[in-house]
Amino acid sequence: MLDASLPSLPHDAPPSRVGNFPGKLLGLAYRLAGAHRYDRLRIERVLDLPLVVMPSVANPKVLRTGAFFASRIDGRLVAADAAVLDMGTGSGVCALFAARHARRVVAVDINPEAVRCATVNALMNRLDARIDIRQGDLFAPVGDERFDLVLFNPPFIFGTPKDARDAAWRSSDLPQRFAAGLDARLRPGGAALVLLSSFGDACPRYEAELRARGFRLELFARRRYVNETVTILRGARAAKPWTPRARSG
Repeated sequence: MLDASLPSLPHDAPPSRVGNFPGKLLGLAYRLAGAHRYDRLRIERVLDLPLVVMPSVANPKVLRTGAFFASRIDGRLVAADAAVLDMGTGSGVCALFAARHARRVVAVDINPEAVRCATVNALMNRLDARIDIRQGDLFAPVGDERFDLVLFNPPFIFGTPKDARDAAWRSSDLPQRFAAGLDARLRPGGAALVLLSSFGDACPRYEAELRARGFRLELFARRRYVNETVTILRGARAAKPWTPRARSG
């Protein structure tokens, strides 16, 4: 468990000896180098799943976080009778991995192009019968439905998005709204997995807002790159500690 006395994610040890500032410059260069892959249709593969990535949709391989998150979704995490919500689904990569195990997955994105992209990928991988893909802002498309597991790879940067594509990167109030609405969307014993990165100034706020709402946070998985540390936190109100413990690599 991440005790409140422990340093939060942004104050964790730097990913490597290059330090935080050069690392962020490397991260920016990495993203710019892959920028052309946002503006044309691409075919990618995450583990054994092929993916179509449409223009304006976050590429889970270029940005690494989507592929890392999806690689941690398996039958140990997702029960056969589970209902899963994939928030900010993008290409649908996490929803696809969850749908291999769950009874039902709802995938939501504010970007209409991401909804189309995730729909194509669900059909292509023959998982469309288990995935319900909806367009809208945060929890609005799910009404009063509740889930056993909520997955969220959120925008990492504070600011007003310029367009639907930029909404994958930037938000002014999502940490507060996500934390405020999460409890009402979880079934008893349910939990959320939230992916955070040392790249971006919004990530500490997600952690702080969830703690303020009474969620206990545990480290589910972490990966250190040269220029970035990516952490998946598990948030729940359950009284018992959750196992298995954090996985790295």
